[in-house]
Amino acid sequence: MPNAKLKHYLHLHFLVFIAGFTAILGKLITIGALALVWYRMAIAGILMYLFVIAIKLDIKITKKTFWKFSVAGVIIALHWITFFESIKQSNVSIALAMFSSGAFFASFIEPIFFKRRILVYEILFGLIVIAGVFLITSSEMDYIYGIILGLLSALFSTLFAVINGRFIERHNATVISFYEFVSGVFFLTVFIGLSDIEFNAEFFTLSSKDWIYIFILASVCTAYAFIGSVDVMRYISPFTVILSYNLEPIYGIALALLIFPDTEQMSPQFYIGAVLIIVTVLLDAIFKNYKRTKNKTNAITD
Repeated sequence: MPNAKLKHYLHLHFLVFIAGFTAILGKLITIGALALVWYRMAIAGILMYLFVIAIKLDIKITKKTFWKFSVAGVIIALHWITFFESIKQSNVSIALAMFSSGAFFASFIEPIFFKRRILVYEILFGLIVIAGVFLITSSEMDYIYGIILGLLSALFSTLFAVINGRFIERHNATVISFYEFVSGVFFLTVFIGLSDIEFNAEFFTLSSKDWIYIFILASVCTAYAFIGSVDVMRYISPFTVILSYNLEPIYGIALALLIFPDTEQMSPQFYIGAVLIIVTVLLDAIFKNYKRTKNKTNAITD
């Protein structure tokens, strides 16, 4: 039994490692962020559909539900576009450090969606995150566009996570993801059609390395990672899963330093700011779990 538990924990951290590796692929892929996300969502959507067929999953939903999923699909597309563009405008370390600020946005977005009051410690943690972002910004002004895009990416990611948190209460996670991918591809297709970018031979002419990296991104880092994260929650508590995923920036930044030492070496202020943000995110998860456990205990006692 302990060996089985260890296997699931190792699987979880492999999934977190994959999440961190996503940023590395974003730097290695040479095409623009918009095209990159279109390919990612299109290939992941096809793979997800094959998975749906393989497990014979019923994916019928109402028209109202479809439009709700479509909005979420557009938001995740915007998150990925701003995230990958942040990497291209700065580097992996900047993008991941800014992505960690999502806890700050969650402290204000969650109370609106779940109709609860803002907690005092969330405000305190939010101020610490702001301090961390300020340290990074003041020491890395050359990457200001990447920093802004990274913050936007964190905002879209938090909004997406909160919305999906409501969906998952009533719908199957695979069904949600499939429709979000489909709607995201449709949105990007329309957007590209209205922009200067064209679906011509050049759009579909990629280097062999780009094709390999994009397929890994769409299959391993998107379709498999999503299915795997859903599966692992059957054996490990949601809190442990969430806390572990908060380690993604650490894995990603460490990988970036190893793979791109020339472009990922940052100032001491950057690392102080990044540590402030990441530690705050971890503490936020621990506090939320403590409060949830305490409320359950009180409910049982009453």
